[in-house]
Amino acid sequence: QRADRLDASRLTVQKRTMTSHPAPAHRGLLLSFEGIDGSGKSTQISLLTHALRQRGHSVSVYREPGGTPLSEKIRDLLLDPAYEPDPVTEILLFSAARSELAARRILPDLEAGHVVILDRFFDSTTAYQGYGNGVLGEQALESIHRLAAHALVPGITFYLRIPIQHALRRLAAQEKDRIESKDEAFFSRVVEGYEQLARRHRRFIPLDALAPVEQIHGEILSHATRLLTSA
Repeated sequence: QRADRLDASRLTVQKRTMTSHPAPAHRGLLLSFEGIDGSGKSTQISLLTHALRQRGHSVSVYREPGGTPLSEKIRDLLLDPAYEPDPVTEILLFSAARSELAARRILPDLEAGHVVILDRFFDSTTAYQGYGNGVLGEQALESIHRLAAHALVPGITFYLRIPIQHALRRLAAQEKDRIESKDEAFFSRVVEGYEQLARRHRRFIPLDALAPVEQIHGEILSHATRLLTSA
């Protein structure tokens, strides 16, 4: 089964990619949540965080872009409707915020044995900026991601699938930032990006975002618990 194949994917990356000797494997676990805006990521992250803490795990939760003072300032620039950065500039700004978060928060937390949960990681940049904006090729993006993420890769990426119209209806009553305000054609390309990633990477766990909240949570908790107990 798909989840069984993920048992070997517990985080074992090097802390830095340019050292001559591999760094020890981190003791913690990195999990990420992906999906278009309005897919219910925040709800599921909150439920998973509570459940894992109830089971005695130390859990850190960060959003992208953000998570450090500098990354939050970059977030403000990226989401401000007053600015429309060049598409390549946009990728590099997201990546700069990611590098700061990885170096200042994620790596230390993993080394301390925490479960780190991310509301978006580099897969969002591939889907939104790569596919949505049609910028750069796959190889160039992967090189940028590896550098900016300090070679970190999630053990599991929970991908919440939702039809675009449902997501847009969920967002209708909210004040939208610059990216949330983009048109349906943009989000169609983003969804195609996520679907391509889900087909390509075994760490992706696609979930029906229209299923009952507790049912989705149960699936997520089952996968996360299996990976935590596989070490």
